[in-house]
Amino acid sequence: MADPGRMSDRSAEPVVGTGGPAGPLLPAVAGEPSDSGGRQWVPSERVPGERAPDERPLAVIDVDGVVADVRHRLKFLRALPGDWEAFFAAADIDPPLVEGVELVRSLARDHDVIWLTGRPERSRATTERWLREQGLPLRELRMRPDADRRPARIFKRSELRRLGAHRRVAVVVDDDPAVVELLRADGWPVLRADWLAYEPTLGNAQNDEGRT
Repeated sequence: MADPGRMSDRSAEPVVGTGGPAGPLLPAVAGEPSDSGGRQWVPSERVPGERAPDERPLAVIDVDGVVADVRHRLKFLRALPGDWEAFFAAADIDPPLVEGVELVRSLARDHDVIWLTGRPERSRATTERWLREQGLPLRELRMRPDADRRPARIFKRSELRRLGAHRRVAVVVDDDPAVVELLRADGWPVLRADWLAYEPTLGNAQNDEGRT
């Protein structure tokens, strides 16, 4: 069975906080922070009674490259322009990644699992059906709005800040090196899924084109 302790980058110890690195993160200036980091984010005190004492911590999990093997679909992106509709339509036959599936099942014993994927909202039905077919928990699935072209790392940082404002995020699991690097720099407790070699084609889709 997969174990968080067996994952790569163990030298970076997870930091488990109330929300993010030092509690829920709230903007010092109203509005979403710019990509350039022009606005500073500061910790704030949690409102008493906001979270029930027995509420379980969150495990925030990516889909592609963590529990779903997307390699068979990358052929649709290697030609330019990429065939995005074919790429997402084929997601219903993704083989499961055993290491990721076992890890999620293990985490689900004492965490609430939240899925955080860069897949577009229009792929929700396909993604939810696939997760159910694998016997994976489906409490909440957060997806990229169809018109959102932000890099995956920026989209996921934004969603994590929203989650961390109200719940304790105990662990984030992602396969994308750019996502892992940014979230760790912010202080989130991130484990990198390394059981599938990271594909440059997928990296371009996630962080250059902002598609998945």
